Amino acid sequence: MTLDSARFSRRGFLGLGVAAGVLTLTACGSGAGAADAPLVMTVWGGDPDRKTYQARIDLLVKKHPDLKVKLQLIPGDAYPQKVQTMIAGGTGPDIMQVAESVNTYSSKNQLLPLDDLAKKADLDPGQRFGPAGSLYTYEDKLYAIPDRSGAVTVFYNKDMFDKKGIKAPTADWTWDDALDAFKELTVPGKVWGYSGAEWFPQWWSLAYQNGGTIIDAQGRPAVDSDEVVEALQWAGDLVFKHKVVPSKADYADMGPDIGGDQAFPNQKVATHANGFWVMSGLTKVKFGWDIAPMWRGKKQAVSAFGSGLAISRTSKQRDNAFKAIDFLTSAEAQKMIIASGQDVPADLAVQKSQAFLKPSWMKTDVDMGVFAESSAFVFRAPFIPEWNQMIDTISNGLADFWLGKERSAKKALTAVQKDLESLIKSGA
Repeated sequence: MTLDSARFSRRGFLGLGVAAGVLTLTACGSGAGAADAPLVMTVWGGDPDRKTYQARIDLLVKKHPDLKVKLQLIPGDAYPQKVQTMIAGGTGPDIMQVAESVNTYSSKNQLLPLDDLAKKADLDPGQRFGPAGSLYTYEDKLYAIPDRSGAVTVFYNKDMFDKKGIKAPTADWTWDDALDAFKELTVPGKVWGYSGAEWFPQWWSLAYQNGGTIIDAQGRPAVDSDEVVEALQWAGDLVFKHKVVPSKADYADMGPDIGGDQAFPNQKVATHANGFWVMSGLTKVKFGWDIAPMWRGKKQAVSAFGSGLAISRTSKQRDNAFKAIDFLTSAEAQKMIIASGQDVPADLAVQKSQAFLKPSWMKTDVDMGVFAESSAFVFRAPFIPEWNQMIDTISNGLADFWLGKERSAKKALTAVQKDLESLIKSGA
């Protein structure tokens, strides 16, 4: 899952900058078969995103000269309102980038179901993308085709592991194995074994590993279940009981705006579980590092960061729009995503290709195969229509827990459960 808030605020692999306004670029097909009007494609991000999307669009129209595509890059904070205004006015984009809020659109009948178009094109999302192929569904209908999808991986300091005689993390590590390693790696007041799991994609991974779920199969909140409570309590105990994870005060002592993404390259934490973008801070470090799959609980389960491509209901070129999406999410076009070092392509064939395993920009020996391995563990996140409100409710409800003011995960999640029940009931 590319978490909308994270993707809108973080800096990307090669220095993502936020665009100052809507930037429009056009790639035109030539010849008698060219469409009269170009397909409009909206995405968010900055200059590296613009360049990579445009390069992929140029490849598309070279392959299919009957198509024209106009790329509109919209600043992240303005993206949801901008595209919804376009759709409401009957001029929605033909192709639009979506992520966790996909069902905010689909529940309002703003997106076109893609099942029939995918079947007609012989595109099997499960075969092409693995578990990520079903992420963007709502009420058993497919509303977006995955474009980027990088699972959470574990970044670890090889030098620290070697010094302590600890073997590299594997997908077979248990919670106990992880905790034992964190304890060995921690040097009180100087180095912590792990960066922590406060961000919801991190502790949700633990919850799903433990057999829990955030929203159950009937669409009801389930954060007060024993499985979720146990997972959150374990994550909190890493900070306040075992002291193998920095507290908020510890991070503040490291400097302004420091979190795991910064603490790991500064060798303040020995392991850090997060997304592909962490590599942006590791290209010039002087210590040995690598990546590994996240450890397991009762089963393996991890969050993924990514986005998909959808078609708005107002599109008048639905067949052409899907034709473009089919190509843009194919191995041929997706190789450009990794060639630029921008993100993890959703296409599994690309994740397993030499272009991904040994990218030209990677100057150290890193096990990039971990991303394809971890794709099998991706759980289906609850992309409910109330997604943004749900995340705010959970974040606000757990604020005291992560500050150590409320040490009981059971008490904290019982309160969050009640708030989520009210939220989702009111949104029904």
